[in-house]
Amino acid sequence: MKDKEKPTDGKFSRRGFLKGTSLGVAAGTMLGSARAEIREQAGLPQARLLKAAAEHKVTFSLNGAKTAATVRTGHTLLETLRDQLEMTGTKLVCDHGTCGACTVLLDGEPVNSCLTLACDADGRAVETVEGLAQDGKLSPIQEAFAKEDALQCGFCTPGMVMSCTALLRANKNPSREETQQALCGNICRCGTYINIFRAVDSAVKAGGK
Repeated sequence: MKDKEKPTDGKFSRRGFLKGTSLGVAAGTMLGSARAEIREQAGLPQARLLKAAAEHKVTFSLNGAKTAATVRTGHTLLETLRDQLEMTGTKLVCDHGTCGACTVLLDGEPVNSCLTLACDADGRAVETVEGLAQDGKLSPIQEAFAKEDALQCGFCTPGMVMSCTALLRANKNPSREETQQALCGNICRCGTYINIFRAVDSAVKAGGK
């Protein structure tokens, strides 16, 4: 059997390829775990442990307040919000721009903060889910989400709420099709879409966003 596992034409064998792939995955997992352990033991956020040579100071409006942060060239807005500014309502889920859980508003437009460089927020306005409530009162769309039971696990909820907020600011009375289109970049793994659509309708009836 061992002779059959050896390549006979100068190419890698299937078994060798699989072994190499497995080793690569294992090494990556171990490296990621090591980084996490170092961060935990040092008590330092990722942004300080993974500094690059090039760092930049950015200033922007965060939920209406002038904010400054020092970021690496490749640092994302999501990392800045969560690791430096403690805006943890913005969720890190896929980290590839496919689920929409990290959606924030940049100059009023919904963006995936995991794909947006922190440097690109310099001089602009950033809104997160923490900034929607005013004087301790939830925004109409937040209240509608609670009223219509438009969430289950909650991981997608902040991003959904921010996309809905942008929609209702631009369109006071969206159709169901317009709501679906506005939320096409936000994935709810629990499948509560119908209640989310009802929440938008409820917010429209309440006359707010």
